[in-house]
Amino acid sequence: MSAMLDASPPRRRAARSLPGPAQANAAAASFAALTARLDYLDAGEVAQVRQAYRFADEAHLGQMRASGEPYITHPIAVAAQCAEWKLDAQALMAALLHDAIEDCGVTKPELIERFGAPVAELVDGLTKLDKLHFNTREENQAESFRKMLLAMARDVRVILIKLADRSHNMRTLEDMPRAKWGRISAETLEIYAPIAHRLGLNQTYRELQELSLRYLRPWRHAVLAKAVSKARNRRRDLIQKVQREVEAAFDAARIAVRLGGREKTLYSIYRKMDEKHLSFAQVTDIYGFRIVVPSVSDCYTALGVLHQMYKPVPGRFKDHIAIPKVNGYQSLHTTLVGPAGVNIEFQIRTQEMHLVAESGVAAHWLYKAGPEASKASEAGERLGAQWLQSLLDIQHETRDATEFWDHVKIDLFPDAVYVFTPKSQILALPRGATTVDFAYAIHSSVGDHAVAARINGNQVPLRTELKIGDVIAVETSREATPDPAWLAFVRTGRARSKIRHYLKTRAVAESQALGAQLLTQALRAEGIERLPGTDAAYHAVWEKLLRFTGNRNAEELLTDLGLGKRIASIVAKRLANLLAESGEKPDALLITRERFTASVQPAHAAVVLDGSENASVQFATCCRPVPGESIVGYLGRGEGLVVHAADCGTARKLLNKDSERFIGVEWSDEPVRAFETHLLVTVANGKGVLARVAQALASAEVDITHVDMGEERVQDAADLRLIIAVRDRSHLDAAIRILKRTPSVLQVERMRPRSSAQGPAASPGAG
Repeated sequence: MSAMLDASPPRRRAARSLPGPAQANAAAASFAALTARLDYLDAGEVAQVRQAYRFADEAHLGQMRASGEPYITHPIAVAAQCAEWKLDAQALMAALLHDAIEDCGVTKPELIERFGAPVAELVDGLTKLDKLHFNTREENQAESFRKMLLAMARDVRVILIKLADRSHNMRTLEDMPRAKWGRISAETLEIYAPIAHRLGLNQTYRELQELSLRYLRPWRHAVLAKAVSKARNRRRDLIQKVQREVEAAFDAARIAVRLGGREKTLYSIYRKMDEKHLSFAQVTDIYGFRIVVPSVSDCYTALGVLHQMYKPVPGRFKDHIAIPKVNGYQSLHTTLVGPAGVNIEFQIRTQEMHLVAESGVAAHWLYKAGPEASKASEAGERLGAQWLQSLLDIQHETRDATEFWDHVKIDLFPDAVYVFTPKSQILALPRGATTVDFAYAIHSSVGDHAVAARINGNQVPLRTELKIGDVIAVETSREATPDPAWLAFVRTGRARSKIRHYLKTRAVAESQALGAQLLTQALRAEGIERLPGTDAAYHAVWEKLLRFTGNRNAEELLTDLGLGKRIASIVAKRLANLLAESGEKPDALLITRERFTASVQPAHAAVVLDGSENASVQFATCCRPVPGESIVGYLGRGEGLVVHAADCGTARKLLNKDSERFIGVEWSDEPVRAFETHLLVTVANGKGVLARVAQALASAEVDITHVDMGEERVQDAADLRLIIAVRDRSHLDAAIRILKRTPSVLQVERMRPRSSAQGPAASPGAG
């Protein structure tokens, strides 16, 4: 996003006059400072970095930053940050070239030819998609981040360079027009800082938060900075006293420690004040100490030494060594009541933990040649690996960029709850996660087939939120499938994407099967007994048909037919003509038989319904048909098959407008489930009347799925609008008879829209 800091568009910048000698000297000096940091590279690698610098310098020639400096100073600064992390030569070359495609018209093939495919791929992953056209800025941003995050999942160096880029942009944001401060700072706070935290880059995380607050809330940042400075001066003696006492205690215990001060960042103070509605004086843990010890056992020994010195604050101890944070962070945290009653936080960790805590994934490069090589390198490789892989899984199931970004943002929030499987395995999930999130975290098949859950041995609903320390067991059933209602409460991107992917896949499969059924039925009317196969024998026929319909393959065409996007009879006529051209003549006897059947049975069924249909068939909520009554099928555009009662007023209006979209449907002899329908029950008000109505329906073995009593004031009579589930029409009639005999029930009728020929409906249908 470095282009944000340029004073004018790339084309106009390129036309500017060349920089003067002073500016050229500034750029050369900054590159000299970069080369001084490349001592960890060999001579050949340094030469490659220098070659990339020369190319970038030439590409950005004449371009200036808003500060008036040559533009090349920005790529050099980004590369310098990457050199601080000891990234390899390819990453440093990509850092120098990261704006070459975006701002200078350099092509990816050109970069491949000059610097090799790995460097070109890194630069491409960092490049925004400005050359494509999107409907909204949000859509553009979502697609940009999708591309960047997927490149990052394949090579984590992409995001390290991007974070270095954003860090330098934020450090120099003061040179930008003030109108842009808010947007850039908010984006940094919402996206880049959480990504840095997720990957364990805590130094970068804190710096981005601080800079974002400085430009997003400049007045509040200035006030807080002044308050912290005053408090620091007031408590300098106190902090020095605590430091002396702690050092003396560890000397007496003969534990070698490295003690360092740690001050709470302005952003964390601001957020604590904002979230807990505190004044600055009420934020007591501004100061703290970090204690680095030789081994893990020394961490717990050091904790005992501190607790003997000062009283611990109850509930403020956290063991992130036994249970690391989701980004791999490990430390013991304890808050103690120091001299003068001031709360002071101590963080205790080993050197390896400290390296990973500060540098996260960058520890893999930063310390690979040092004495802590194996441990820090392993931690660096492990950090974020599961999350990075989950990005690829989500992308596989979510092709929409905005939906993908929604999933990813959910997983960026640092707050987590730690829960256990029945076998004592620890899982970290976002705050607010439910048992369904837990099931999908175990395995996608566990989530897909979850039917019940137990927390700490007690049966709970699947939507139950998890708490720290919960032990969760999930019960599964092979027949169970994800419920669309789960999307309303799941918290993790993995669970949300898995559920949506399953529902989309199931809808496509069912629509495809329905489309094949409809096309076969329509083909029979054209004298073709069955649908031709998609093998080599009919390849040319299908190719011509797909060219006619505009579909990519036969499966897509059948899905469109099932969704009502195309009319089966039109496609069947075209297919029959193509088959005739290839030598397969229609069967005259079959045509005659089909026409005779259609004349004798105008509603000859193309589809038989038993209630097992899921996404491909919907039962209209305006009339709510039940087995035993006449029905018609309407192929809504993109909605699939919608089934109406034959006397439904809505269906009759559609029939007058779109008669070609109606197909014959009929009920199966043995429906497999109950069907919902609407009743309007008028009752005389009195105590227990609702209970009597419910009792009457229960005696008729009818389930009530919804009750609406309206919002009008209580009068002598009231209307109850009920949605009930019945097996068929005779079951419904029996329930109505029982209701009519119930005391206090004045009238019972079914709610449904009527056609204009039948006169107005007694009451509005529930649509």
